[in-house]
Amino acid sequence: MDKIELTNFIRKIAVDLGFDKIGFARAEALTAQNELLIRWLDRGFHGEMRWMEREPEKRSDPRILFPPARSVIVVARNYFTPHEHPESAEMGKISRYAWGDDYHDVMKGLLFRLVDEIKTIKPEMESKVCVDTAPIMDKAWAVQAGLGWIGKHSNLITKDIGSWVFLGEILTDLELVYDVDKIEDHCGTCTKCLDACPTGAIVEPYVVDSNRCISYATIELRSEEMPQEITENLDGWLYGCDVCQDVCPWNRFEEPTSETRFEPRPGLVAPELEEIDRMTAESYAEKFRRSAVKRTKLTGLKRNARALKSKIKLPAGLFPANDKK
Repeated sequence: MDKIELTNFIRKIAVDLGFDKIGFARAEALTAQNELLIRWLDRGFHGEMRWMEREPEKRSDPRILFPPARSVIVVARNYFTPHEHPESAEMGKISRYAWGDDYHDVMKGLLFRLVDEIKTIKPEMESKVCVDTAPIMDKAWAVQAGLGWIGKHSNLITKDIGSWVFLGEILTDLELVYDVDKIEDHCGTCTKCLDACPTGAIVEPYVVDSNRCISYATIELRSEEMPQEITENLDGWLYGCDVCQDVCPWNRFEEPTSETRFEPRPGLVAPELEEIDRMTAESYAEKFRRSAVKRTKLTGLKRNARALKSKIKLPAGLFPANDKK
């Protein structure tokens, strides 16, 4: 089987497994993207995510991460489900990506199945599966493999299904046929994501300051209390934030995913704040088992709920229970 036949075989198997998009890129250093990353780090836009400072060159060159790498297979999986957050001050909104099963588990499982299928004809293949947690630029490689472009909100946008996609990669020693035609930037003069960001975190097109980002503050930030400037603009978000994607015109092409594991679990679209406040370590572990919400830990989730509750205005004539009448 030559590399054209092999590439076509991998593409077909990926589609059969349920991946919505797949592309192939040569494993090489992404010099321009590495320079952008270093400038972003120099401006302190990574906040307290100190791990991003370590070996930034590894993130842009898969051969450092996996020396045998000759090719990068990049896949995308649609996770959009047509549900909405309820409008209630007593409930906290969770980002769409965390409504169902943890995407790390789902995507890795599918990618390992793809590896197994490739090994039926190339048993000697060496490979490494990456989904988000590995030090690799997922979005940059998706662009390199022709899946889409990075929008002004810094998320990958695809022309056919929008930006509600999870990404993953297989680094392999196989020589494949590469997708050399890149998708040009179709954001044009649109600034909807910049204009809609509640905290102004998109400080300029394609640049997000994590320190001002609701997703960063509610998921990655480990402080005991939420920064006041974030609290004032949470707009009901308990975990993550979808505003920049909700307003993106390219998401008019969104379609429901065929992956049932991304459907919302009971109570995960918008949990009641009182439920979060009362949670024990045991009830937290039970509710969020195999869920991406585990990322913020119970202390972080309770902190976020406190911040949201502090913004609830009591109806006239009502007093907190500990107030004297």
